[in-house]
Amino acid sequence: MPACKVGVQLHPQATPIEDLRGAWKAADALGLDSIWIWDHFYPLYGDPDASHYEAHTLLAAMAVDTCHSTIGALVTCNSYRNPQLLADIARTTDLLSDGRFVLGIGSGWFERDYTEYGYEFGTGPSRLRDLEVALPLIQERLAKLNPAPKGPLPILIGGSGEKVTLRLVAQYADAWNTFGPPENFAHKNAVLDSWCERLERNPREVERTVAISPHEVDDWEKYIEAGADHLIVMLGHPYDLSSAERLLGLVGA
Repeated sequence: MPACKVGVQLHPQATPIEDLRGAWKAADALGLDSIWIWDHFYPLYGDPDASHYEAHTLLAAMAVDTCHSTIGALVTCNSYRNPQLLADIARTTDLLSDGRFVLGIGSGWFERDYTEYGYEFGTGPSRLRDLEVALPLIQERLAKLNPAPKGPLPILIGGSGEKVTLRLVAQYADAWNTFGPPENFAHKNAVLDSWCERLERNPREVERTVAISPHEVDDWEKYIEAGADHLIVMLGHPYDLSSAERLLGLVGA
């Protein structure tokens, strides 16, 4: 069985900020490969008016609170920040983390964020077009910044659209994230491989990550067989890291 990384996504909603900081410190101490949050302005489930926090401010704090795991958002919404500014934010957080930052990005989908904060929601295709414009701008700005990022600062694209999103992954991304179940992941993984072939990209240059629920930990072998390189357990508050710790032991056994 191929080696597999293990990470955790901590949902930054319905929690005191002290608990969130404690969870990412504990996750780092466990030796997890990655720690993630998400980029939204309001809760995605439960009480719609529960506490919530801005993603990239949290990531800057996470950068200095941790020392082992890579960190990032699954995923940053391209619509919320100018792409040149986002590149600078990513570079600065990468320096704060001593080179452990991953820029996860996607086209966006949560309409409440857009309407409450005054962004144009548009359509799914228009948001994807905006993402396609933004990706080369981000890469160009990263190449110009002084000082440069300390780490490789990989770009991860989240999503599963077969006509556009997976093409953009093959063109621009160092990593890709989507969801299960294993059969769905295997199908999307094969589509990404076909896009890589069409664009003359080595498919193994794109790390395959998948976000799973704690109850899916026992399916870890199915996900690896489906092509996953990196399993990320999604957790809400209270942050029980036992499923991620168990998965870490299973893949390392």
